[in-house]
Amino acid sequence: MSADLALQQALRARLVATPAVTALVPADAILDRHHRPSPSPCIVLGETQEIDAGTSLQRRHTRIYHTIHVWVREPSTEGGKAIGAAIRAALRAGRLDLGAGLHCADQRLSSARYLRDPDGETTHGVLTIEALVVETGA
Repeated sequence: MSADLALQQALRARLVATPAVTALVPADAILDRHHRPSPSPCIVLGETQEIDAGTSLQRRHTRIYHTIHVWVREPSTEGGKAIGAAIRAALRAGRLDLGAGLHCADQRLSSARYLRDPDGETTHGVLTIEALVVETGA
């Protein structure tokens, strides 16, 4: 399995298993799909970028940037920011399990932006998860 797909699956597994997240967003509204979601609130696993971390000649270290989108129909950005904080806390709960052959050496919420959607009714949070993944060869 590719490192970015393993990370995406591990992120979703962590979010749906974290009560502080599912108290704000139902597990069935933590999604991986391409079009704008209709449920409110929801979390959409988004785009990824892989970059060779350049930490060894074996080229086994990859830095992955994974975007998570938060959507909430609300008059302010308060609910979106609460969901973002719950996601940050979920990531701090321990290393993500990426399965055989991959090790998540580091993970963090490296950026978060909260925007008012042009519809005037929706908050859109754009969170970037940064992870350092090592291929272990197992």
